[in-house]
Amino acid sequence: MVGFLKMEWLYCMHSKRLIYGSNRVFDFLVLWILPIGLLLLLSSLFFVSNRNVLHRIVYILFSVPTLFMLCMRPRELKELLREPLALAFLVFSAWALTSLLWSPEPTADTDLFKRPLNTFMLFGGCGLLLHYRNELFKPIFFSAAVIALVVSLCNLVAFVKGFEPGMRMIGGRGALDNPLLSSHLFGFFSVYWLYVCMTTQRLKVLWFSAPALAVMLAAVLATGSRTPLVALTLTILWMTFVSRNRRSALLIAGMILGAAGLLLLYPEVITNRGSSFRFELWGMSLQRIAEHPWIGHSYDSELYLTLADGNELREPHSFALGVLYYVGIIGFIPWIFMLGWGLYKGLKERAQPLFILASSLLAYGIGAGLTEGGGILSRPKEHWFLLWIPLAIITGLSIAQRRRSLLSIPVQNLQPEDFERLCADAHVIEADGLGPKVLRLADGRFLKVFRPRRWYTSGSFNPYSERFASNAEQLRSLGIPTPQILGVYRLRDASSAVSYTPLPGLTLRQALQSLDNSLRESLIERFGQFMAQLHERGVYFRSLHLGNVLLMEDGEFGLIDIADLRIYPSPLRNALRQRNLRHMQRYPQDRAWLFETHFEQLAKGYASVASPGATAKIREHVLALASTAA
Repeated sequence: MVGFLKMEWLYCMHSKRLIYGSNRVFDFLVLWILPIGLLLLLSSLFFVSNRNVLHRIVYILFSVPTLFMLCMRPRELKELLREPLALAFLVFSAWALTSLLWSPEPTADTDLFKRPLNTFMLFGGCGLLLHYRNELFKPIFFSAAVIALVVSLCNLVAFVKGFEPGMRMIGGRGALDNPLLSSHLFGFFSVYWLYVCMTTQRLKVLWFSAPALAVMLAAVLATGSRTPLVALTLTILWMTFVSRNRRSALLIAGMILGAAGLLLLYPEVITNRGSSFRFELWGMSLQRIAEHPWIGHSYDSELYLTLADGNELREPHSFALGVLYYVGIIGFIPWIFMLGWGLYKGLKERAQPLFILASSLLAYGIGAGLTEGGGILSRPKEHWFLLWIPLAIITGLSIAQRRRSLLSIPVQNLQPEDFERLCADAHVIEADGLGPKVLRLADGRFLKVFRPRRWYTSGSFNPYSERFASNAEQLRSLGIPTPQILGVYRLRDASSAVSYTPLPGLTLRQALQSLDNSLRESLIERFGQFMAQLHERGVYFRSLHLGNVLLMEDGEFGLIDIADLRIYPSPLRNALRQRNLRHMQRYPQDRAWLFETHFEQLAKGYASVASPGATAKIREHVLALASTAA
């Protein structure tokens, strides 16, 4: 009997170590590997030697980690399959693979099966990244855009120095070896800088992004390709439609003036190559499509189009015609649904700026696909930037929004006079040298003001007011009481603010001061349980101390001042738990109550929720600090 119990205990310990280890692996992959993978996916074509390097980067740093994480946690796959775009892609891919049954030349090429899986992992990886690490998305995109900007500027300078009539610029040596394919990436990042110009409220950012946009547009023109010009025109129309602000009118006026100037000064850019055989190619493609209109010629069939001059091409130069040729009308239905749903989602959620970016990139891809491309599923390359990357981003944003990790409250622009009116008769609760920080408004609401940070810091990419509101929504979804968010504001001076209904109750520090020793022990034990619940749910509150925890009127604990908070995918690792305790030990009164007089009660409450191993680490940490202090 004793031997059996010992074996059971060893099994439980081994199982807990496996769970702890798998959590650490999952966290490492989603918090560090996926962001690096996305950055390299967006930027590596500008500096790698060939596309095979990009393929390996995507496989190793994005697709394989995503597949591994979805297998580790099937609930993440369930969340992905709740998205219409992901389901439509699966239907499209399934039909494409089914079409291999009537392939004219049956093949055992396994790459045909890996391509849909690799693309689906792009959807899954964006879903995981934008849910668990969405604060990195803007910096990642900005970093990739800066890399594209620097490389494009260098190439432009070299192109101008060696320019001869008829020359067309390519993206540089290595992977970007074709003017048209290079123009896809230049146009993609032109859309990004255009989005920044349309949405930023900071003058310094505008002064940087406007020249960056000009450089990327010059790179597009230097390629001599007209496809991205059509796509950018559609993008501008879409962006003005979904934004509907004063800058939209300026954007339309700028587009008209730019088109007029191009036609007057350099009309040959538009007219010197005629139709480039597009109408002839489309006509021949439609004739081939008519042979098998419903089921297509199969996913792996070859398409050869011979022009009048004898040249032979293997693409219809239209994504839509390519889909109809390979998988027919049946396959075309889920494909066109993905495009329509992506635009609809961008229009519906236009209050969230990232949806404007993603849907604008999709509009650009649709425009470029009108006269370019033809393959339906490919390995990672330039064509991914036209459809699959924008669709994957929209999928990820939708998942993050549904799971409340993305701010759902629209950010309102608050004019100075409106701010003064809002703060009239307000009572200042907290202030610093720059002015009020927390105010109690006349109607009982609280207003917390966050001062602007430097434009290149994380506070610029993700304002603390939005972090505060997003953290409040996520904590409430976890059952942890937090202030009810009423509004998020952007101020003229680049400050931001959030208004909320305060939680009723006293800070835990105030409550402990008013209690005798026995009641204080009971309350500290309950606080130990609450702290363990936070840690087990992955909540890492950097500023956790007794002044930021409320004892509410119903006896429950709540959190306030939550801008400096992060929710991890798994229960916190031991190092973060210990760091949390170190922060609380910085406050003399907190340290005396929690870690000196009543530490046993704190540890007892913590042990009732956390694992014995985590509790033992906490004990070791506190005793080590106590001995060091002694």
